[in-house]
Amino acid sequence: MFIDSHCHLDFPDLAKDLDQLLVNMQENQVTHALCVSVNLRDFPRVLALAEAHHNLFASAGVHPDYEHEIEPSAHELAKLAHHPKVIAIGETGLDYFRLQGDMEWQRERFRQHIRAALEVNKPLIIHTRSAAADTLRIMREEGASQVGGVMHCFTETREVAEQAMAMNFYISFSGIVTFKNAIALKEVAKSIQLDRMLIETDSPYLAPVPFRGKQNQPAFVRHVAEEIARLRAAELNDIAIATTNNFFNLFKIHRNGLPT
Repeated sequence: MFIDSHCHLDFPDLAKDLDQLLVNMQENQVTHALCVSVNLRDFPRVLALAEAHHNLFASAGVHPDYEHEIEPSAHELAKLAHHPKVIAIGETGLDYFRLQGDMEWQRERFRQHIRAALEVNKPLIIHTRSAAADTLRIMREEGASQVGGVMHCFTETREVAEQAMAMNFYISFSGIVTFKNAIALKEVAKSIQLDRMLIETDSPYLAPVPFRGKQNQPAFVRHVAEEIARLRAAELNDIAIATTNNFFNLFKIHRNGLPT
């Protein structure tokens, strides 16, 4: 079985077809999915999905690209994360690719998320793009290793992966790893230890080959696993078992789908 460790099923383009998407998950042996929050305004609909479906979970956080949001405090985030179906804080992190100028507001937002995770003892979902050095520095400064988490939609170097794993973080691969030009990323997926790996779709974005350019969905996470198995010359079932176990272990979830 497979687990989509990062998707956005509350986004309108996916939410309108939710029943069919859940059927597609079942048909592709995708048993669970983590629906990730990107702002607090829409958090209630993320939580509603998790509450309505035993195999869906939620996170609480504000994406670093959402510049004009009311800045969440660590206490506010922690309060939301006390709900048993909220299994992580995020997504959070740094993104210097899309936004320019003084990014101190983004760094301070990231710190608040790490402090919230520490307060509730739940892992972090970290987004980093063109900001790896600052991301790792703030993780160290704020003690993110105490709760660990996942480097979501990983596109960085093996060195960045090693530094993150040393802080108790998992590395999650999306459909990007199936892209023909993702040569360096394929090498990372081939070489890192399997017991620190997760798979995801980040749907509705980044659909894997053979669906590249189309709307992504959790059922397609199987194709991410298939590519990783091919790269590592491994059995698909071994990738499925490892990434599923890693998800349950990181997010402290029983096999029956209930948080510990």
